[in-house]
Amino acid sequence: MKNYLNESYDFNDAELVSILDEFSLWSAPFGLKLLECVEMKHGINALDIGFGSGFPLLELAQRLGSTSKIYGIDPWDAAINRVDQKIRFYGLTHTQVQHAVAEKIPFPDQFFDLIVSNNGLNNVEDLDQSLSECYRVTRHGAQMVITMNLPETFIEFYDIFHETLTELSLEKHFKDMEDHIFHKRKPADYLRNKLEIHGFSVFQMHLDSFTYKFADGTALLNYSFFKICFLDGWKSCVEASLIPLVFGRLEGNLNKYAQKNNGIELTVPFACFDMKRT
Repeated sequence: MKNYLNESYDFNDAELVSILDEFSLWSAPFGLKLLECVEMKHGINALDIGFGSGFPLLELAQRLGSTSKIYGIDPWDAAINRVDQKIRFYGLTHTQVQHAVAEKIPFPDQFFDLIVSNNGLNNVEDLDQSLSECYRVTRHGAQMVITMNLPETFIEFYDIFHETLTELSLEKHFKDMEDHIFHKRKPADYLRNKLEIHGFSVFQMHLDSFTYKFADGTALLNYSFFKICFLDGWKSCVEASLIPLVFGRLEGNLNKYAQKNNGIELTVPFACFDMKRT
């Protein structure tokens, strides 16, 4: 069995959180687009949903300045402790973070002038309830800016995964792969419709993308960020007993592809929704 299949990670391990710079690398392209859309105003209340290791929460807090109050919610305790440390170091006394989920935002009605979520709302358990809560805690005319990566994310990888399952006569797992993708990454039009149903008028939907490049499939599957954040989802697409077989063949097919194409380039398309609360 390949070594990457034997590794596991504890997301509440403080050491893991302290060294995981790849989260910022992953979130940066989404977050930079988000920050371009935010209206930087004085004296507002702003909320970052799912701030993770602190981006763009801390960037937003510094750009808005001390006349505004910036809040963050996330259910990841180890990351909350890490971000608290950063807040103290930077002296951002107008910034507070706490443990909470988007389905139950711990703030009163019509409290916020701005909500942002950088690739965070795609990880909630109940998107409809989360968007209802966003509507409840925002004032009329409040801005909400969110980013989400789209279903075509890593399409090059999934195409080779699909071919691998076909080679092994495991077509029965095609639906498992489709369900895995839809659970985490909804189509842009689906998201836009959800946002408008829940009372947000989308006046800009920016579509963009970035890429990850690797020398071969072995490097891709052993990439630390993918092992921590994506590998379990990929493994869930097949029965546990078949994982060694499937991923052994998948790695070989990825390497063959890389040899023919001078490496592997994975595409990450995403949408940035800029909207107002009606």
